Amino acid sequence: MKVEADDGGRPAPRGSRWRRGRLLAVCAVLLAVVIGLHELVPNRWGNLGSLVATFLPWLGLAVPLLILGAVVRRSAIAALLALAPLAAWVGVFGPQLTPVEPRAYDLTVVQHNVADDNHDVERTVEVLLAADPDIVALEEVTSEHLSQYEAALGQTFEHHATQGTVGLWSRHPIAERTRVDIRPPGIGASWDRCLRAVVRTPAGDAAVYVAHLPSVRLGPRGLAASSRNRSAELLGEEIAADPAPAVLLAGDLNGNLRDRGLAPVTDQVSREEHGFRLTFPAALPVVQLDHVLARGAEVTELRVLPLSGSDHLPVAARVSLG
Repeated sequence: MKVEADDGGRPAPRGSRWRRGRLLAVCAVLLAVVIGLHELVPNRWGNLGSLVATFLPWLGLAVPLLILGAVVRRSAIAALLALAPLAAWVGVFGPQLTPVEPRAYDLTVVQHNVADDNHDVERTVEVLLAADPDIVALEEVTSEHLSQYEAALGQTFEHHATQGTVGLWSRHPIAERTRVDIRPPGIGASWDRCLRAVVRTPAGDAAVYVAHLPSVRLGPRGLAASSRNRSAELLGEEIAADPAPAVLLAGDLNGNLRDRGLAPVTDQVSREEHGFRLTFPAALPVVQLDHVLARGAEVTELRVLPLSGSDHLPVAARVSLG
């Protein structure tokens, strides 16, 4: 009869492979709980809930490490429980990975944070126009580069509106344009990063918001997102009060759609997520910050466009107004 030896060469007690790797097993269970119940992670301490939501898809990468650790420790219980976070990850993200059938649409909307230090306006516009958009929404359009964007995009789009550092270009007439104040407390009047315009399309009028929420920063105290969160509240209030039957929001929201700090906005406008449309940082994107969302309309497809010279990747959305 073969007797299993422990790590020191002595015969191992019966069932020891089920007792090894208990720390790995505990870590696997905790990871599964965090992934499956991420919405319950409190945001009170350093915006921990938002931080988990930001990197939630990447937590699945811990599963191979847990399995490897279980193999090294020759722990059956750790190997078995390593499947728990995998099951939780599939439960959360599985629906996003289902194929999407092509659907009818009325508009193509391109959204891009062009970056205030991006001097390659020609390349940026070339990437955006390759998507054949009906509407282009831009953020971080500086006064230095505004005239260049107006000249380059004006050859394709007859109508445009700008407000502060955001702008909207459209093939269809713009009937109204309004500045929307989403400044969080402590930020001066020169901070001007939201525009509302009514675009008259052949499929009907749509109120289009172009917005750029404040940045978030990761530091010793967690995720600094209070300014972003307050700005999201103000934007959500504006959209909630908007009487337009169709509302589109295109912008750099500095968060993904699972981030509860954006709930005031995503409670008003949304889209069904498919795949992982990562946009930042452009060289090696790990999170989606750039969005096209809708109310009274539907975003039927969203895809990421190639590098443009910005630190963000642009996105193109197909929108049905019917």
